[in-house]
Amino acid sequence: MGVLMSKKQQVEKVQKCTAVVSAFQAGLKDRAAMVKQAETEVGEGEGPAKANTEEKKMEQATQEETDNNPSPSTSQQAPAPIRDECKVNQEAWSRLRDGKGVEPEELDKSHQLTPPAFVRPKREADDDQPVEVELQIKEQPRSYEMCDVCEVWTADDLYPCRICTRVFHDGCVRELGYLRAEALQEMRDTAHTVPGWSCYYCDNLNLLLTEEEMYSLMETFKQCKIIPESCLVSDELLQYRHFVSKQQFDKDLTDEQEEEVLAQFAALDPEKKGHIEWSDFLYFESLVVLRKFRTENSLVRLLTAKERDKARSVFLGLDLDKDGVITRAECRQAQPSWFHKLNKDSQSCSVSISHVGPICESSPSSSSSERSKNDDSRSVTWADFLRESAIYVLAARPNSSAMHIRLPL
Repeated sequence: MGVLMSKKQQVEKVQKCTAVVSAFQAGLKDRAAMVKQAETEVGEGEGPAKANTEEKKMEQATQEETDNNPSPSTSQQAPAPIRDECKVNQEAWSRLRDGKGVEPEELDKSHQLTPPAFVRPKREADDDQPVEVELQIKEQPRSYEMCDVCEVWTADDLYPCRICTRVFHDGCVRELGYLRAEALQEMRDTAHTVPGWSCYYCDNLNLLLTEEEMYSLMETFKQCKIIPESCLVSDELLQYRHFVSKQQFDKDLTDEQEEEVLAQFAALDPEKKGHIEWSDFLYFESLVVLRKFRTENSLVRLLTAKERDKARSVFLGLDLDKDGVITRAECRQAQPSWFHKLNKDSQSCSVSISHVGPICESSPSSSSSERSKNDDSRSVTWADFLRESAIYVLAARPNSSAMHIRLPL
């Protein structure tokens, strides 16, 4: 019962705080009026000098009101669309910084449910230390019995997340305003199936970044003049990659690397719309940041119990002789298994998808092919498998059918 009442208590606390703030603001207004009246009375007794001072203050206030409410002249009305556009962009940057992502077009501003406040993670002192995960002991976490939003149990009407243990009512998720109509229908269709559905917490890979990592990514976007929440065409993605290559390696992309960028664009646009969605681009870049700043041990710590159990099943399925060791080739072959939404088109162009990924300083395919042949027979333990697979398991979280990471050759 205590858990059931927790959110009601939070709502009551928020309502009380809102009432206190409103009363405080009203008190400030009343106090300002009283102070002004007192000053007027004192000014009448102090003579013409005080009166002149009050007149100057009134003139300044009038001038400020005039500045804030410009006359309807053509010269003053011209910058209005620019100001509106700047305000929209600032709001988009704010949502990006806070991890809220795209605000749905059909978001009902009068909805009664308060969206959750996303808190970015902080790295602990032992974040890079190895994590001991048992191979033979499955965790089998149970999903919550009450909706994460309203904390009410309604049995079969709850939709579970395939990544975490949260469950949701479709009505509650709709009232929050985070999912569009088609996304809500997808939740209803897939949440109780084998592929499953990722909730709005787990679907957003950008929420895995810390404040510092997000600041680094936002600075790159600003320097490249990338506008948040906007779709990108192939030319814009090429321009962005050229800038990143120039910034990191002080050189332009080669023709081969440009082809890799176009293959990357195709993998992020599986439906061939001619553009990539902002969320897919953001998730891809978030994974690039994770690979750049995090160790493999740190990435393993981001995995949930459900993801670790799936990794166990995949490894045990490859370890036919049950000696706790597989080959490097088997490890690479296992990575595509995390992506449950690879459609027929993406599978048929697996060569292009395998080349999708962040552009490195030198990536000749011939040398990587030789290295892979030499490493095929190398042994991989369960701990090694989990560390190498962590980034791919995380990349498979979004519900989108786009490929957000480069698969190993």
